[in-house]
Amino acid sequence: MTHSASLPQQGNDTAASHTTRPVLLSALLALVLLASMGLSLSLGSFPTSFDQVVHALAAPQNSDITFIVWELRLPRILLAVLVGAALAVAGAILQGIVRNPLASPDVIGITSGAAMAAVTFLALFGTGLSIHWLPAAALLGALLSAVLVFSLAWKRGITPSRMVLVGIGLSAAMGAVTTLLIVISDDAAAMVAYVWLTGSLYAAQWQDVFGMLPWLLVAVPLCLTLARHMDAMALGDSVAQGLGVNVLQSRLVLMACSVALAGAAVAFAGGLSFVGLIAPHIAARLVGRGFTRLVPVTALVGALIVLYADLLGRVAFLPKDLPAGIFVSGVGAPFFVYLLHRTRYHRQ
Repeated sequence: MTHSASLPQQGNDTAASHTTRPVLLSALLALVLLASMGLSLSLGSFPTSFDQVVHALAAPQNSDITFIVWELRLPRILLAVLVGAALAVAGAILQGIVRNPLASPDVIGITSGAAMAAVTFLALFGTGLSIHWLPAAALLGALLSAVLVFSLAWKRGITPSRMVLVGIGLSAAMGAVTTLLIVISDDAAAMVAYVWLTGSLYAAQWQDVFGMLPWLLVAVPLCLTLARHMDAMALGDSVAQGLGVNVLQSRLVLMACSVALAGAAVAFAGGLSFVGLIAPHIAARLVGRGFTRLVPVTALVGALIVLYADLLGRVAFLPKDLPAGIFVSGVGAPFFVYLLHRTRYHRQ
């Protein structure tokens, strides 16, 4: 009798641990992120101590490094955090929709669409037209790419496998067009396009931060409201429909969230690859695949990846300032090969 009475208590303890662990882990990662942002604020081509940075943040009118902290470093750090979080959540959404661990905004063609649109803008208008229109062009390209993927993949509905195959094909085609445009552009436009494609946060401004922030504030809560639908679709379309989920509608809304996040991130930071691939896998190892607990951890992991990639680009090769995308790709490419090998191994 005593043994049977202990079973509900054991179940409650297990449920509590599943609820508490993601919260504690998210809080820990948030603290790590804040500490990393403080470290990044203190490092750069101009040496500044942590005390000087704190003083500049608290009393900017009385600090000699106010411009360095508030205008050069802080917008760049905040943009890195926002872009990393957006790309990571976009990748988590895509991997859930497609039910493929290799899915990411790079693979599905969203990043390539944004890149092609941005390079087309530079090729047509050069650097003479205001560069502030470049994010709008990239965002439009991401949206059009997603619409094209859905249109070509549609055949009495959309299956994840068709979406991936169409996305890979379109991504390759748009990559070829992008390369051609760079080759035929003038030197100034080609140089800007090349740096942008690599993924760089150089010369980030407050207007970029305020331009990126609304996309996260709208898209992330929206996709969290559909977390139950995402978990149901992970079991298969037929099971999800049996549970009362409108699979097509949920997939379209979630895909729109992913496109908005990835398109905005690429628009403001260029072609940062692999963040949307790596971060969801790291987060899933930490908290599992439940979408509600996966999203915040994925966002924090993505923010840390881009923040440290940008920090390395700023300080590792002084006085040069290298694009963050170089370091993300240096980690992401081997990780992609590892995932590909592991996926093939499990299927055998």
